[in-house]
Amino acid sequence: MNKIMKNTLILTAITLVSGLLLGIVYEVTKEPIAASQEAAKQEAYRQVLPEADAFEPMTVDVNEAAAAVEQATIGGAAVNAVIDEAAKALSGSEEIGYVVTVTDKEGYGGNIQISVGILSDGTLNGISILSISETAGLGMNAQEPEFYEQFSGKQAAQFEVTKNGAASDSEIDAISGATITSKAVTGGVNAALAYYQNVLGGSVNE
Repeated sequence: MNKIMKNTLILTAITLVSGLLLGIVYEVTKEPIAASQEAAKQEAYRQVLPEADAFEPMTVDVNEAAAAVEQATIGGAAVNAVIDEAAKALSGSEEIGYVVTVTDKEGYGGNIQISVGILSDGTLNGISILSISETAGLGMNAQEPEFYEQFSGKQAAQFEVTKNGAASDSEIDAISGATITSKAVTGGVNAALAYYQNVLGGSVNE
């Protein structure tokens, strides 16, 4: 009986010490991790709207965002995406556009998260892929400029994906062998545009 009690006390002590150490490690690393995540986010913002010198976070109302995304489509189908964050892009005191971060859930390998930079006149300034887990050599090519730069400098209410060569500013050439990924990224962009148009009060002059 004494041996059982002794082993129980030892295990309890080990558990308590382990929990205490984990708590200490969490407190020590919490701020550096948060700072690193914020730095990565700000870098993504600068990539899609380099004209801005500051980004002011905006509150995203979940219900408003969901209602806006319902207005987005890709190839005639509803977009399965979530608006994560939004920020005003400022040049000095002048508001020059917005950055909208969105997660599309229809990637071949899972969720794809992107930041979308939209100028005040509705021009899509650029996109930055924050998180992607697609097939190497296929869907992962969404990270190549040849694909994502197709969105830059375009004015479109919504984009479509084509396999036959883009014939207008609203068409995006699919990545060879990765149409699902191409549609997921484009769907995310369309969700961001729908949020810009229906919540942020923006318009597009195509």
